[in-house]
Amino acid sequence: MANAKEIKRKIGSIKNTAKITKAMELISTVKMKKSQDLVMEKRNFVLEMLKIFLRVEDYLSEFPLFSSSNSWEKTLAVVITSNKWLCWGYNVNVMKKVNSYIKETSEEMDYIAIWKKASNFILRTWNNLIADFSEDFSDNLEPVFTKEISEFMREQYLSWKYNKVVVFYNFYVNTIRQIPVAKVSLPIDSESIKQYLFSILEWHVDLETEIQNMKNSYVYDIEPNTEEFVYSVIPMVLDMMLFDVLSNAKASEHSSRMIAMKNAKDSANKIAKALTLKYNKARQAGITSEVSEITAWVESMKEV
Repeated sequence: MANAKEIKRKIGSIKNTAKITKAMELISTVKMKKSQDLVMEKRNFVLEMLKIFLRVEDYLSEFPLFSSSNSWEKTLAVVITSNKWLCWGYNVNVMKKVNSYIKETSEEMDYIAIWKKASNFILRTWNNLIADFSEDFSDNLEPVFTKEISEFMREQYLSWKYNKVVVFYNFYVNTIRQIPVAKVSLPIDSESIKQYLFSILEWHVDLETEIQNMKNSYVYDIEPNTEEFVYSVIPMVLDMMLFDVLSNAKASEHSSRMIAMKNAKDSANKIAKALTLKYNKARQAGITSEVSEITAWVESMKEV
């Protein structure tokens, strides 16, 4: 029965693991839903922002963030990962995307890390990290932190040290599919902003027709002047776009962790089931052996 006792101990340990992974799966499910809701909550704001943007887009050509006249060939990479493991290949996929981008473009790069795994990987691999937002940027997304990162990205780009800013993250497609992408954040163009705003609104319409209708329907008086107004509005749009990227990355992370924990839970239950069968066989073998010994003892007593 010593063997059966050892198996029983293993079953208890595996079942405890299954309970933990199930709890983590449920937590990740709730957090994923919360990240998805962040997008829905800003639709009214996005609609008004789109109306204003269409009014001023003709004046954007002179705005510094819309030009890439910088002669430097250096790229600023913003790498978004997670603070924790146990999220399947979430972090590994982002790092692979960074490596493949470097091989394809041969660009010289500096890095901004968002969350700890990006920071650890960059310091181990390239060691040219210019900013780390791992410690003061929690898992709970807040626009104030997003604004801080967005402002830093713009400052670096406008310092003329970099030709462009590229953001690496996992794009959320659905619960079981997330795609690692490299998205050029700066310089920006008006078409990209319009596509982004329409994607948030989820308007499946002819963009050109809808844009023209909105231009004809809404008239705004710009004060004090268009130039100052553009310098105020565009940073707000870019802050919102980065917040959306981070929300998307968080949804991908929680989705990956949910799937990983579900797979771990299912595997633990499968192992526990197999061990239970093994335990029952060992227990039955022990009982059979004891019965045989008793029977043999009884038979030997009859002979006496």
